[in-house]
Amino acid sequence: MEQQTKQEETSVSTDVIRSVIEEFITSEKGQAEPAYKTELVEERKRREQLERRVNELVEENKRSQQAAEESERHSQIRSELQRLGVSKVDLAFKIVKDEIVRSAEGALVAKTGDGVREFLTTFVQENPEFLPARIAGGSGSVSPQKNAAAHGIELERIHPGMSREELQRVREHISQVALQSLRGE
Repeated sequence: MEQQTKQEETSVSTDVIRSVIEEFITSEKGQAEPAYKTELVEERKRREQLERRVNELVEENKRSQQAAEESERHSQIRSELQRLGVSKVDLAFKIVKDEIVRSAEGALVAKTGDGVREFLTTFVQENPEFLPARIAGGSGSVSPQKNAAAHGIELERIHPGMSREELQRVREHISQVALQSLRGE
């Protein structure tokens, strides 16, 4: 009986120790879980911020690529207009820029289905006013001889310490040019 009592006491004390240990472990888990949950929430926030930043960078990259492609498209159109001899490139560009787009393959084509060169060649032929004038002259134009005489004085030759004769000649020439300008010649 004594042995049985000792076994019961040992069993009871073991149960008590076991329950105390379980309570301790449960209490430690309870304290540790909020820290884990907080860490998980913070980690989730960081991940979401990183995902947002990546998405922003992807959008920014797309915009940059579109801007680069648009710039290249404008450059190609302008250079082709210049190659065709258009003198008013900016004006012609404003007219034709919306008619030339990128195909699915990435090549520039006209909305009509023609290539860029063919489209612009046709445009220039139909609108010769964008080409330089064939005959220089007309009312109000200055003859080449008169224009050459107007440039008889070079600005580089005007400097402090000029002789009185040269200075007087420059003044007379300036007054002649000013008078011609006022008359509209």
